[in-house]
Amino acid sequence: MKHPRRLVAAVTTLAIAGAVAVVGVRLQQGAAAPGNSAAAVKAAPPTPTADVAARKQAINKLLSARATAVRRGDLKAFLAAVNTKDAKLAARQRTLFANLRQFGFTRLEYFLADEHQVPRLTEKYGPTAFSSRVMMRYQLAGLDAKPVQTDVAYTFVRRGSGWLLVEDNAIDEVLSYAGHRQPWDYQPITVVRRGKVAVVVAQREAALGAKIAAIAQQAVSGVQRHWPQPWNGSVMVVAMPEPQVLSIFWTVGAGGWTIAAKDLPIYDGEPHGGGAPAGSRIVVNPELRTKLDKDLLAHEMTHAAAVLLGEQAPMWMVEGYAEYVRCAVIEDDPHWTVDPYRKTVRKSLPSMKALPGPAEFGANGDRSYGQAWWTIEYLIDRFGEKKVAALYADLAGHASGADAILKKHTKMTPAQLLAAVKKFRG
Repeated sequence: MKHPRRLVAAVTTLAIAGAVAVVGVRLQQGAAAPGNSAAAVKAAPPTPTADVAARKQAINKLLSARATAVRRGDLKAFLAAVNTKDAKLAARQRTLFANLRQFGFTRLEYFLADEHQVPRLTEKYGPTAFSSRVMMRYQLAGLDAKPVQTDVAYTFVRRGSGWLLVEDNAIDEVLSYAGHRQPWDYQPITVVRRGKVAVVVAQREAALGAKIAAIAQQAVSGVQRHWPQPWNGSVMVVAMPEPQVLSIFWTVGAGGWTIAAKDLPIYDGEPHGGGAPAGSRIVVNPELRTKLDKDLLAHEMTHAAAVLLGEQAPMWMVEGYAEYVRCAVIEDDPHWTVDPYRKTVRKSLPSMKALPGPAEFGANGDRSYGQAWWTIEYLIDRFGEKKVAALYADLAGHASGADAILKKHTKMTPAQLLAAVKKFRG
């Protein structure tokens, strides 16, 4: 998000409904993001139960040894089960080890998930080739309140009495779509920590990491001033050059909206979700990583602060409160104002037909973000931050009954709220 002379104009963003919260700027439309290719798998031939059990036990033991090696800083042990004759594989694994060592793990374990029989790999490595999705369950010290999970895809081959890792990216198509593209899976990185903030950048961009960390600390303070629900300010910001890190969607919607940053929920279970979020990561569009300001991060950090409440709150509440905090943080500084934004939003109110949801955001991101913000501005003007944050928490934790929850907290139906918002002058 750019702010010419720091006077805020319309926010050009589009949220991905029910998945991630985003805020962005309008740029040239990029190429469409590729979709998942179908996994090239066939049913595995029958294998004796005893052999399957023994294989699982042996490989899980191997994986456990690799996790222990990371925690202890033992590169030799980490590479002990890697086919180091494959120079490219060995180089990737060395980089992975060095990257993982930049994070402090309170907990780290790997274990086999579901097997995938891949004929081309069996043809390449022989009948003992075994490919599987592998779960990585971990907890980062000072960041994660509880363990979370991601997945990787490995291929092993029987060598003598043991197993050898021969592929670490051959069946990525079987993995969770965004979950497995972690910041440690690419080039060498630097992790910059400032207080409870961790910023991940490319190793060669350590100075950028320090700059973002300082900005992020300011954003955390701003969010804590305007978000009354409990939040300790622990957050990771990923600002790497690779667009694939954690997500490959940066241009979305029929209008070609370019996303500047995303707050992505993480889970203690399947990486794609299905349960309650255990936390989140803020990921920055690579093209904008050198242009971050605390306003953009304040919006995303509001999502990070709220994600533990649940993911059921309506879009107007989720994006509106994040926009409210962003604007409030700007106006905490007496030298800056969001008055240009106010004027633009007021002009859109006569045509406002509904509290903004996925359809409205899809049709016009500028207008919908502004109207969602205006809705929260009205509610906070009338009820105060604590009561509106309590409404958010109630909505976020319930998959149904949103209208009744709104009525309980505000004595208004959605239609009555819409009418009041359209009359509100700010």
